Amino acid sequence: MFKTKIIISITIFVTFLIITSAIKNKTRIIEKNISNLNSKILIKSKNINEAQLDFYYLTSPAEIEKKLDVIGFHSYKPINYSSIYFNINDFTRVQNSTSNIKKLNEEKNKKN
Repeated sequence: MFKTKIIISITIFVTFLIITSAIKNKTRIIEKNISNLNSKILIKSKNINEAQLDFYYLTSPAEIEKKLDVIGFHSYKPINYSSIYFNINDFTRVQNSTSNIKKLNEEKNKKN
């Protein structure tokens, strides 16, 4: 009777010991994954902050004026209102019409 109690106690202890170590290893792996993901998130947020800073710096009116002074106002050509497309349908329509004009010009050149 005494031996059976000891054997049962030892088997329960060993079982719990094995289960505990398995759970501990799994949690350690999960913590490593979380740490890696946190470091990736920090890198991405740093990149986003730098990109936003670059965008705000480069699109500020003062910087645009400096760039215009460097390249000169004679080289600066504003975009015509007709060059701005409000949706993809306008863009494809213009592209198709210009490609048709190019085809017509090529056909005329071949005839000559």
